[in-house]
Amino acid sequence: MEEKQGKPVEPKYVVLLGPPGAGKGTQAARLRENMDLPHIASGDLFREHLKNKTDLGLKANAFMERGELVPDDVTIAMVVDRLSRPDCVRGALLDGFPRTIAQAEALDRALAGDGRKIGVVPCITVPDEVLVERLSDRWLCPICGELYHVLFSPPRQPGVCDNDGGELYQRDDDKPETVRNRLAVYWEQTSPLIDHYTRRGILVEINGDQPIDMVQADLRAAVAGNPG
Repeated sequence: MEEKQGKPVEPKYVVLLGPPGAGKGTQAARLRENMDLPHIASGDLFREHLKNKTDLGLKANAFMERGELVPDDVTIAMVVDRLSRPDCVRGALLDGFPRTIAQAEALDRALAGDGRKIGVVPCITVPDEVLVERLSDRWLCPICGELYHVLFSPPRQPGVCDNDGGELYQRDDDKPETVRNRLAVYWEQTSPLIDHYTRRGILVEINGDQPIDMVQADLRAAVAGNPG
């Protein structure tokens, strides 16, 4: 535990929750800079271990090659390994993990072994219809991969990429019916986590249906007001 002006500074371990389209990635990146906390995304951990061919990466790859889900114990081991690094002594921002109650409980046990704990769980909430609108208005250039949004970052000419004139298309994942299915799956999987952290008194709802700067301000206040 670090000290500041003679007083101990509690480390801040934060779990960030939010549905697809809530702006979680953008907010996590800004929060990382503002709070000077490492941003730990489960997807990045998998890529790192697979690239470096670590023991955990090889274990995960064996399941992935068979088209199977990577078991919780392997995913948890990756997260715990990352949290053991020096830059996480003052805390960390967890994004995309935990996804299940089993993972949440395993994370609690791992942190408790070092006298640490999750301090706050901000949950960015946005009405489903707003999320459908946000996600289903995204269009992609097949040539350069540039992503456009009809409302927030439209191309200069509708349906045409600014960079190379490519004809924009919409991914299946971004079509309204698919977006609604993705949201249904998210809420089914995440509701137990929301209940879990609510019962512990550390879940804080953040209104994600407001300007980005206001969402960020609310996130920072939630983290600052709930030391881990």
